[in-house]
Amino acid sequence: MVIEKLNYLVECTTQDLIKFLMEDNNITMEEAMDIVYSSETFVKLNDFGTHLYYESSSYVYEYLKEELKK
Repeated sequence: MVIEKLNYLVECTTQDLIKFLMEDNNITMEEAMDIVYSSETFVKLNDFGTHLYYESSSYVYEYLKEELKK
C-alpha cells in the first residue's frame, strides 16, 4: 500500500515535469518524455531513499533544469 502511494507521487511529479518541459521549451510530449525518463533526476525521483518525491513538482523541475544545464 505504501509503495503504491509513493509510486503515485512519482507518477504525478513525472507528468508535471513533462508538461513543464513542453511548455517552457516548445517541444513535443515524446521529446519531453525522453528527456525526463533519461535524466538522473528521474532516477533520484524513483529512489525512495532520496525522498525527492516529497518535494513539489516545481522544486523537482528546478532540479531537472539544473541537471540539463550541465
